Amino acid sequence: MYMKKTNKKKKQNLKSLSVMLKYLKPYRFKVIVLTLIIFISELCFVATGYLNGKSVEELTLGNIKLAVLFMLAYGAIEMFGSLIWNFSSNALSRMQTTAAHKMTEDVYLKIMYLPAKAFEKIKSGKLINIITSDTEQIVGSVQQLISIIARVINTVIVFIYILIEAPIICLEIVFFLVVYYFINKYFKKKLKKIREDTKKDYDNLSSISNESIHGVREIKTLGIIKNVFADVKDIVKKLDKHNKTEYNTETLYDAASTILCVSLEIGSFITAIILVGMGQTSVAFMVAMTWYIYRFTNLVYNITSFTKTLERLSVSMDRIAEILDNKLYKDVEFGVSEVNGDGVVEFKGVTFKYPNESRLVLDNINIKFENNKKIAIVGASGEGKSTIFNLITRLFDPTKGTITIDGVNIKKLTENSLRQNVSIIRQEPFIFNRTIKENFELIDPKVNLESIRKYCKLASIDDYIMSLPKQYNTLLGEGGVNLSGGQKQRLAIARTLLKRSKIILFDEATSALDNESQEIVKDTIDNLVEDHTIIIVAHRLTTIVNADVIYVIDKGKVIAEGTHEELLKNCKEYQKLYKKENSITK
Repeated sequence: MYMKKTNKKKKQNLKSLSVMLKYLKPYRFKVIVLTLIIFISELCFVATGYLNGKSVEELTLGNIKLAVLFMLAYGAIEMFGSLIWNFSSNALSRMQTTAAHKMTEDVYLKIMYLPAKAFEKIKSGKLINIITSDTEQIVGSVQQLISIIARVINTVIVFIYILIEAPIICLEIVFFLVVYYFINKYFKKKLKKIREDTKKDYDNLSSISNESIHGVREIKTLGIIKNVFADVKDIVKKLDKHNKTEYNTETLYDAASTILCVSLEIGSFITAIILVGMGQTSVAFMVAMTWYIYRFTNLVYNITSFTKTLERLSVSMDRIAEILDNKLYKDVEFGVSEVNGDGVVEFKGVTFKYPNESRLVLDNINIKFENNKKIAIVGASGEGKSTIFNLITRLFDPTKGTITIDGVNIKKLTENSLRQNVSIIRQEPFIFNRTIKENFELIDPKVNLESIRKYCKLASIDDYIMSLPKQYNTLLGEGGVNLSGGQKQRLAIARTLLKRSKIILFDEATSALDNESQEIVKDTIDNLVEDHTIIIVAHRLTTIVNADVIYVIDKGKVIAEGTHEELLKNCKEYQKLYKKENSITK
């Protein structure tokens, strides 16, 4: 069982490492060259140990000139090795930074293409940290790894040299390495667990911070700053506990490594002194060997440091791999068909239930939304009205049945064709924290101010914008906090018009507006009917009384359809909804 777990863990580590190496693949030739340079620099440092020993030996024999020559050779090789090592390390660091930025781009794009259900289950803080923090862990790690590998290879050469000259010291080194292996294994396991727990708490902190910034007005007006802050304090307390545990573990790890290294140095030096005294080795070897032992212990310190880095890297790479390799959620798959026609939407026997729920939200729905008409969907809360829009926009796919646009199954459409032909305006439309003009440029980077104003006039928002000091260069703030509900709606409509979508969905777009704003938005919607398929989910029946067709949804089924007048006569559920609304308004 233990062997299975160990092998599985090794495979996971290799998988994580392969994700990182994939992003260095375009630089593989440069990486090979730079690795070779680092190897040569390490060989230079091996040679300096021998030259240092020879210089000391010649000095003890009274050969001053030879001692100086060996020392000059030592200095030249040391300088050359240091220069090429610095050059190669810096070049590798630059490549790693570029690779990390490319990884950041891919992770961001991959997250944006995750299915809607992923965002219901993964905390926003985790996704933000994967994009902004985890991808940066690659920087420096490859250079460290290559340096250690080069140093290990050259240390093997040194080990062979010591084995030839003094086998007993080799036995001391082997014993040292075996003990260090078990120490390293023990602390590596502990550190990874601590880092995983720390990452989770940082994710929670990012989520709360993100919520607090977006909901700062609600937090202030509800008077719950202290309550939210209490949650933050709890997380910070946990982080402090993790950091303390990590610090204590690293301190013990460093202490154990130091004790082991110093023990090796003292033991091997004493052994070398005894061997010189017994005439079994030379002073040159003893001096060189002390130099090399320092290389051994320095390698151990480097491995100790890299182990800490590796555990951070491993945790981050595992999280990145979950996203890039679709370990958690598969991407939404699109087809190859295009539509650019009438904008007729049809539901054929559509049944749907949300993941991990047993209740059917929609049950065998058959609806046809004709083009150039204003079509409304009404019903009590939770009866599946907004779900219809989630299916048309393919945030979810039907459990059964098909949805078509102009006769083409929407699963067969390209993503571009679907997104270009369908737009949705929600009750709380998302406005980007940019200027008004930049909000439109996100839709079309080449759009000019004249075109923007044309669409804003159609949405009855141009006059308001032109009254602002900076007009279309006004910064809107996080989520459009500088706008009223009605202004957000009209700006969202204008932005949608720029998209030139044939099908426009209004998801309770006027339910939170005052009467004046509601009438303006209602008139704007009415003006769009001539060239678009307008589908409205409405709570306020007064906003859709002039709709061409109204569908009534109850318990996931279409129970009636017709005009406002027809439904008042023939549909009890519609009558109930209408009476309920009138009693509230009175």
